[in-house]
Amino acid sequence: MSTAEKLPCADFLLSRRSVRKFSDEPVPDELIYRAIDIARFAPSAHNAQPWSFLVVKDREKLEKLAKIHRWSKPIANSKVAIIVFSDEKVSPKSHLVDGAIVATYLWLALHCLGLSTVWIYTLEQAEEIRRIVNAPPHLFPVAIFPVGFPAESPPPRPRRSLEELVHVDSY
Repeated sequence: MSTAEKLPCADFLLSRRSVRKFSDEPVPDELIYRAIDIARFAPSAHNAQPWSFLVVKDREKLEKLAKIHRWSKPIANSKVAIIVFSDEKVSPKSHLVDGAIVATYLWLALHCLGLSTVWIYTLEQAEEIRRIVNAPPHLFPVAIFPVGFPAESPPPRPRRSLEELVHVDSY
């Protein structure tokens, strides 16, 4: 066991799983808004905060979003999804990085509040997503998070060793 695994905050981070199946239990709006409230404190270049969040509850839109690619099916299993948008008008050079940071904060905030999700990839389907939810062209969908209470408990996935990943001074 590594030193990091002995820390309470590490336990929290190491317990996060990508969940694709959700219970039928409705997700209270208060939890969704609390998670977004936490996420909005993510750092961004020049504190520009070039993000917005679209909460999608409409069944027809959820079904359409679930068909954007083969890995988006979990959206159909949820009662609510959150789309994280970055605004290229607000931050032309760093909106995608800032959007990814706030999406990660949202992902962890949802986990903190007892909700489950999986990061749905959006980069190649931006135009289709904007069309489905009627978003303007300057907003880029960074991620979609189908949200719910878990109906599965996936085990931890294998990870590469530190020796494979960490290099000192040069490769």
